[in-house]
Amino acid sequence: MEYRMLGRSGLHVSVYSFGAMTFGDGSGNFSVVGDTRGKEARRQIDMCIDAGINLFDTADVYTAGQSEEVLGEILAPRRQEVVIATKFLGQTGPGVMDRGASRKHIVEACEASLKRLRTDYIDLYQIHNQDLMVPVEETLRALDDLIHAGKVRYIGSSNHSGWTKMRALATSDRLGLTRYISQQIRYSLLDRVSENELMPLGVHEGVGALIWSPLASGYLSGKFRRKNAKTEGTRIGSYGGLEARDNERTHKIMDTVEQIAADRGATPAQVALNWLARKPGVTSIIIGARKTKQLEDNLAAATWSLSDEEMTRLDEVSAAEAIYPYDMHRGFTSGRNPELPNLPRPVEE
Repeated sequence: MEYRMLGRSGLHVSVYSFGAMTFGDGSGNFSVVGDTRGKEARRQIDMCIDAGINLFDTADVYTAGQSEEVLGEILAPRRQEVVIATKFLGQTGPGVMDRGASRKHIVEACEASLKRLRTDYIDLYQIHNQDLMVPVEETLRALDDLIHAGKVRYIGSSNHSGWTKMRALATSDRLGLTRYISQQIRYSLLDRVSENELMPLGVHEGVGALIWSPLASGYLSGKFRRKNAKTEGTRIGSYGGLEARDNERTHKIMDTVEQIAADRGATPAQVALNWLARKPGVTSIIIGARKTKQLEDNLAAATWSLSDEEMTRLDEVSAAEAIYPYDMHRGFTSGRNPELPNLPRPVEE
């Protein structure tokens, strides 16, 4: 397993991390996500640690806190070996203040997560989404206070726009507060929008990227092809994602992914994950699975790397049409706005 520094910090995390969104009884809105617990959850965690994964991500709203509870129980005996990341912001109770990025909610949400995770500190505490109703100074001061209180080690963001992310970083610098060291981003061969703002921002500002939905809700595993794919009981089926993916660009990408996978004796999912591992600014790719077999397949991606030629093929076939003002950057001033290069291949042992 390869390890990378998370942003402008001294925190080493594995290039693949585990997302515990599937942990819990699958109740409520999480029925299509998964209901992993008990022996199966413990088996998955053991597999990850044996493979070298040290970063485990969850959130307080995943199955109403059950994800944190299951993860915390399993990791408690191995607390010093792992990096635990969780998130706050979503609705955690019936009250009007039971959500958001106010000081009141942040402090209360952190205390509740600490109890569920069975730990006295959170390694990486992340705001789950942006909240424009609360002054950014209030949010950042509350998080900074949690760090000084020893309850949080590092802070990060998730699902922010480029301008709100940059505003937060600038505010931290101006007030002398702790900076975000990470950002969670939806990014995959099928969804490269983050390359316009968020990924370059991270590279230039020292903010590591933790990638969620690296397989586009399972589409890049190759199990959903054309309109006759069976999606009942899946995330992509429940969220109506298959229809949006059923286009010529997607099919060309999948044809290339499957050809490379066949040539290598690998799986489409492993190819898609490997492509992300070499993209600039990517620190760790969050993988998760409802079934142990899926997790085993994803973990195998860490054992090999795509060639430069394969990266070029995937880059070219997945290139998306530029929207304004990025079309101007690629055309009118293309020589002044070079693209970030792919990361070099890991040194073979």
